[in-house]
Amino acid sequence: MKPADARYFEDLEVGEVFITPTRTITEADVLAYGGVSGDFEELHFSHEFAKTTVFGRRVAQGLLGLVILDGLKTRTTLISSVHTTASLGWSWRFSKPLHIGSTVHGRIVIARKRLTSSNLQGILYCDAELLDEHDEVIQAGEHQLMVSCRPV
Repeated sequence: MKPADARYFEDLEVGEVFITPTRTITEADVLAYGGVSGDFEELHFSHEFAKTTVFGRRVAQGLLGLVILDGLKTRTTLISSVHTTASLGWSWRFSKPLHIGSTVHGRIVIARKRLTSSNLQGILYCDAELLDEHDEVIQAGEHQLMVSCRPV
């Protein structure tokens, strides 16, 4: 349930920044994601195989990073205090490997916004980044969110 002072589309500003809490990528995360997705690629599970790759060591599944960012996003006021109706999609890039043991966090910036044709909802276009413990961007892209407008 949203708080009584929850924000609507009209209350959100272009340029507004939301920083997520941090989260350390664990062996259990890689195993759980593999179990759910079926992604048991050797790069994620075999030390010996991973040594022969450009990474030189095991890395977590790339999409696990996006999944974790999406979860971390729910712990920001962008989601916890806003009448969000739906996630409309992501466009996403993988810049650097997601290492097991890395501590990551997200940065989400409202880049632009527009009303839908019904004028009952608005769409937020958010620039999103997953950063490691050195504040280096390891994944980034755009997330589109449909947000409720203030009731008439």
